[in-house]
Amino acid sequence: MKKKVILDQAEQLTAGNISRRQFIMTAIAAGATLPMAMSIATDAVAATPVKGGRLRQGMGYGSTTDTLDPGTSENGFTQALHYTYGNQLTEVDSDGKLIGELAESFEPGEGAKSWVFNLRQGVEFHNGKTLTADDVIATYNYHRDENSKSAAKGLLSAITSMKKDGDNRVIFELDGGNADFPYIVSDYHLVIQPSKDGKIDALSGIGTGGYVLDTFEPGVRAMSKRNPNYFKEGRAHFDEIELLSILDVTARQNAIMNGDADVVDNVDPKTVALLARAPNLTILETTGTQHYTFPMRLDVEPFGNRDLRLALKYAINRQELVDKILLGHGLAGNDIPVSAAMPFLNTDIAQREFDPEKAAEHYKKSGHSGPIQLSASDAAFAGAVDAAQLIAASAKQAGIEIEVVREPKDGYWSNVWNKKGWCACYWGGRPTQDWMYSAAYTSDTEWNDTAWKETDDAKKFNDVVVAARSETDETKRKAQYFEAQQLLHDDGGAIVAMWANYIHAHSKKIAHGENVAANWVNDGNKIAERWWFA
Repeated sequence: MKKKVILDQAEQLTAGNISRRQFIMTAIAAGATLPMAMSIATDAVAATPVKGGRLRQGMGYGSTTDTLDPGTSENGFTQALHYTYGNQLTEVDSDGKLIGELAESFEPGEGAKSWVFNLRQGVEFHNGKTLTADDVIATYNYHRDENSKSAAKGLLSAITSMKKDGDNRVIFELDGGNADFPYIVSDYHLVIQPSKDGKIDALSGIGTGGYVLDTFEPGVRAMSKRNPNYFKEGRAHFDEIELLSILDVTARQNAIMNGDADVVDNVDPKTVALLARAPNLTILETTGTQHYTFPMRLDVEPFGNRDLRLALKYAINRQELVDKILLGHGLAGNDIPVSAAMPFLNTDIAQREFDPEKAAEHYKKSGHSGPIQLSASDAAFAGAVDAAQLIAASAKQAGIEIEVVREPKDGYWSNVWNKKGWCACYWGGRPTQDWMYSAAYTSDTEWNDTAWKETDDAKKFNDVVVAARSETDETKRKAQYFEAQQLLHDDGGAIVAMWANYIHAHSKKIAHGENVAANWVNDGNKIAERWWFA
């Protein structure tokens, strides 16, 4: 009973109905000690969102080649920016659950072959236009256009038609059932933007989000101010958001330690202990779907050779990478982009271990000789260059010569990734297998960074993914996804080397909810919307 009194009074305190002094006196009267009452009061006040201040968010992402086009967003900086000024039809919340965002509700029809999204009414874009179904359709048509370079084009390839039923309802017809379609429409590329005459201006930076974009300097910074007409209550607490692209890991560390940033991401595991000792900082670590990969493009020689790909997969000491690069802040990968955090992980696939004998055997079968280039930059992830050097050292034990090419950080995602034959990469992961495959592995996506499309196994993989997409029987769907993972593991061009925890450092003046999303770095890249100054 006394505990209930204290909890009830804590709610009154956070609601602002009583003062801190009143709460402490009541708690003591209910049996709490003075230190306990003061601690509860501090925690309760810190958990109460307050408005104000400028958040300075230092990010290990960004490039001078970035643009405001959501379709071509290729790193965490522009992703966070799009989430700052825009919204999607749905979103993954801090608990990892899918909820409606611009869509108030959604429901399937015809075995998930048809999906109806009911839009929230009265939502305004930053230019004053009211959101309607026309804006949704125009936005999606931009990404689906025949000449579109949008990374979301493959995600939307199943849509056969879209139509509106009044101003606040959109009906999607698909070429087959897709139980995961509501997840797909939460993709960060699919920012709903205002339309005019059936078209959107993808470079406008105008959305319905919690902040209005003020300035954007590619590869440097972006400034935004709070949207006074934001439709979400209890969100977007800061007056201003300043996103800072700080690619150098040491520079990010200095920024947070010197007070030049309020929060930074991609903390180097080597400096976690150092930052944790700073009295003004808090270390926040989340485990989710982030993984570090080394994609081999099958359309660039010599990676079209299956035996060569297998040789390189066996030539990597994954646990050494986890120990030396992540310092234990993660797990060894197994060449599939599926973790225990996702449904239908195929646990029957044995963990691929470092095996120089098998590597040498497959390398001999490949008929290749001479050095193999591996491009890397710490723009991919902290320690990527060191990881490449470790890969070269372990491969040498199998008689494979790897030449590490240290690439510039700026422009890495435009000039190296998805172009050169073999490079370092990171993926934030996706909540479902279909979404992950549609983003990076199916033949129709712009981001198939392994160009794994033409082999028999790749074609079979595509067929299995399509079949699983519309399968409603859980047992059958599980078998299909198990098969898809086996095909990727045996034949695919992706070396999924490590599953890495997200490691952040933030000022103790910053507060956030009890749960922090792990679907992306930075609380699902929604710090701007979800956090506040305590």
